Amino acid sequence: MEGLIKGVLDIALGHDDNRDEESAPQSRDERSRSTWAQVVSGEEDAGDRRQGYAPNRRDDEEEGRSRRQEWEVEGSRISGQRQQGEYRSEHGHNRNHWATEEGSEEKNDGWETVHKKPPRRKHKVQIDNWGGYKRPPSEQNYSDEVEVGAELEPSEDELADLSRACNKLWELDLNRLVPGKDYEIDCGEGKRVSGREDMAEGCLFSWVSEDAFRKPTFSRFCSLLDNYNPDQGSREIVTAEERQEQAAFVEEISRTAPIKYLHKYLSSNGVTPNDYQDFKRLLTSLWFDLYGRGGTSGSSSAFEHVFVGEIKQRGQQEVSGFHNWLQFYLEEAKGAVDYQGYIFPRRRGQFPDSETQLLTIQFEWNGILKSVSSTLIGVSPEFELALYTLCFFLGGEDNHVELGPYPINIKCYRLGNKIGSVFPVAES
Repeated sequence: MEGLIKGVLDIALGHDDNRDEESAPQSRDERSRSTWAQVVSGEEDAGDRRQGYAPNRRDDEEEGRSRRQEWEVEGSRISGQRQQGEYRSEHGHNRNHWATEEGSEEKNDGWETVHKKPPRRKHKVQIDNWGGYKRPPSEQNYSDEVEVGAELEPSEDELADLSRACNKLWELDLNRLVPGKDYEIDCGEGKRVSGREDMAEGCLFSWVSEDAFRKPTFSRFCSLLDNYNPDQGSREIVTAEERQEQAAFVEEISRTAPIKYLHKYLSSNGVTPNDYQDFKRLLTSLWFDLYGRGGTSGSSSAFEHVFVGEIKQRGQQEVSGFHNWLQFYLEEAKGAVDYQGYIFPRRRGQFPDSETQLLTIQFEWNGILKSVSSTLIGVSPEFELALYTLCFFLGGEDNHVELGPYPINIKCYRLGNKIGSVFPVAES
């Protein structure tokens, strides 16, 4: 009886030594981390003084990577469940459909199986070679160079017409995935931009072929995505290894047809150097050099904004940028993205289906809404980078072009001599 009374007093006084570990305060380093940039709950550096986002990955994550050389998704969520749930709770985003840790289990063989919406085909992404991407570019192995043939020489018609040049890039995208063969999407139901109801019962991506992530440019692109803090107002810290990843990515894509065509097209117009090494340095600077956004210097880059995405903190929180389908797929697989349906097309009778490779959609990223966003599905990283670079140098704010069967307006916003934002908008 004396022990019972003491236990009651301990609880009343807050001295319970057996309280749940998850309710105890945790430091940032004590929390489990994902190799992908994600929102976590914790205190940032003293200069930030706010709870928010995971910092750039650091060397201590390499140990975790070596323990798990691949990750697997069954359903649509992998690691980071509790942290993201905490973030939504703190910011008023508790929703019944948000997955909890009860939906996941850690297998003894190093795989993580998670369930959210209807179960999806199991999927693996090999990441065991990503550590090598951090070595100096000269120490890495690259794909063979695409031969510079007649098809890579811009024609007079193409040099005189930006739309023809953009369509040529589409034709040269040899790494573009094929709907139904390399991946499958479920567009769900349509909605208006102002709509806030979730019109998608499942995820946008049902599956993506494992072979897609074995493509060198795809693999190197994906390895860059966790280098960034999504808080638009946070200054980025770029390590020497991350710079080497950037240079190696540019070297890899520079061996592909779209980038070789881009160089010939721009140099023919006197925009870029004839020397290919100088051209690669220009691409690296254009896409990866840091600049100020949201009132903080060195807080953003063209690559981060366009392909990774950022979250504005001034006023109402909102997602900006984030126009790449690979980033969307990987974040959706992690549970950070909640797809909520496609936006009704302007012209009736042209609703998207599983074959569509240009989508206008609505989604939440870490519980924060992106009310409307357009993305090209299945295209290669080298194609997108070439397309947007071409429109930046030789186009205007609106660039009405055709990409295969799709009439598109490539919107391009400048920040001085930098890319502020660039993305596709469906014309019909």
